[in-house]
Amino acid sequence: MTTAPHGAGTSVPPMPERTPKALRAAIARHAPKLLADFDRHWRRDIADTYDLAPVPAFMARWWSEYALARDPRLEARVHRLEDEAAQESDYARAKTLIEEAGRMRRTAADAEPGQ
Repeated sequence: MTTAPHGAGTSVPPMPERTPKALRAAIARHAPKLLADFDRHWRRDIADTYDLAPVPAFMARWWSEYALARDPRLEARVHRLEDEAAQESDYARAKTLIEEAGRMRRTAADAEPGQ
């Protein structure tokens, strides 16, 4: 894996192959804070059920989580917007903040392998 330049002197690791094994390895290496939840979710919803039907939903969720977590500055900005929205008393302003955080999450999740 190579890293893509991002910001001033920082780099964001590329997205892995779109497989559970590759995604888990990327999380373990670049976003270890997510690993326990990833493994717990895998065991609960996939491995212990012997049912592959939920794998696409599992991958969509964790692809998105990793896409955000691999870039600490982006993750912090999204969380800051969400926190501001939670504290905002003006509904229209809170909605704007949540919509912006959602757009940023979706954009991050649209990353393809290698990006």
